[in-house]
Amino acid sequence: MPVEVRLPTMLRSQAGGESTVTIEGKTIGEVLRALIARHPGMAGQVLNADGSLHRFVNVYVNDDDVRYLSSLDTPVKDGDQVSILPAVAGGATS
Repeated sequence: MPVEVRLPTMLRSQAGGESTVTIEGKTIGEVLRALIARHPGMAGQVLNADGSLHRFVNVYVNDDDVRYLSSLDTPVKDGDQVSILPAVAGGATS
């Protein structure tokens, strides 16, 4: 099932400058693995070596965070929009 994957600025150079790509898959895991197969430079930035979702990346399906759904097993359907966003962490401490 084709889904549109929206890429953050930090990953666009790995996708030839594209801000969105269309990827086939039935689950978020399949979509991300297909994305990495097409653009191998994204591998360490999206998934860990063990295949789990990188902790500093947030993935949304139609505005729902997959970490609160079924993570990489979250199903996707034709026409869904997947967004990959870098996590914001850190900051000043007092």
